[in-house]
Amino acid sequence: MSKSLDRLTLLATFARIAERGSISGAANDLGMAQASASRQLAALEQQLGVQLIQRTTHSLALTEAGAAALVEARALLDGWDALVERFIEDERELSGGLKIVVPVALGQLYLADAVLRFQAAHPKVSITWLLDDAPIRFAEIGCDLWIKAGKPDDDTLVVHEIGRVERLVVAAPKLTDGLQISHPSKLSALPCAALGPFEGAAISLSGPKGTRALIEAQVAVGTNNIFSAYQAAIMGIGYAVMPRWFVESDLASGRLVDVLPAWRAATLTITASFLPAARQKRRLRALLDHMKHAIVQIPGIQATTDPRT
Repeated sequence: MSKSLDRLTLLATFARIAERGSISGAANDLGMAQASASRQLAALEQQLGVQLIQRTTHSLALTEAGAAALVEARALLDGWDALVERFIEDERELSGGLKIVVPVALGQLYLADAVLRFQAAHPKVSITWLLDDAPIRFAEIGCDLWIKAGKPDDDTLVVHEIGRVERLVVAAPKLTDGLQISHPSKLSALPCAALGPFEGAAISLSGPKGTRALIEAQVAVGTNNIFSAYQAAIMGIGYAVMPRWFVESDLASGRLVDVLPAWRAATLTITASFLPAARQKRRLRALLDHMKHAIVQIPGIQATTDPRT
């Protein structure tokens, strides 16, 4: 084994320890003894001349130097993967691992099927599928692709816009029964199930000919979880701003109604983000193309005009 490969092995072990927050967990993942993983971490720290991980009795935490080293380690490991893929004998066959983070609802209801179809078509690609609505520390968790609603607050990432989400005001029929709601101002008298990350108590809508209106919502239920806001709307507790893809079947069945057909909340952009060094991975490029196609097949999500896609 060459010295350069030894160093890559040390970096890979360090990255897995940082990801798992545990030397024993990383050792299990890598198929080695815990003592071996500890020795590799110590060897890397000795070569770099810094402490990378602060060890306590019950936990591990990256030092400041460790956090910086992890970003560089991920870039080097991604670069090595891309180089290997470039020279594999059979370029039609994809292999290796991919870790993808997606929004909980979108990932559970639609995109899980898409990624499983991708894996079935490329059985040598190992998929780690994580559902998370919260911001992530991209390099620390070893993520390859992050799909989210909105642009990530991280200028180290390559960000592609891959779809735009139509959002509308919906309610159970019993909530609006007998009311003539021709303008957003009429909603001020009704309770609202507010999805906190996006609107909260102030809901901006766009209407005919570019007109705009701001609703000062009477929040009966406030939540950061789309399933909870949806359930409150279904039960008639309040109206809610929902993406069309989430409520399409309920609108068709009449469980929910489009309260203001001529008015819409601001569209949300679906983005796909990855580290610059990962862009050369063939398996990542193939997955990204697959997910772009899958996203725009979802009801209420339109293709983006982002030239990078």
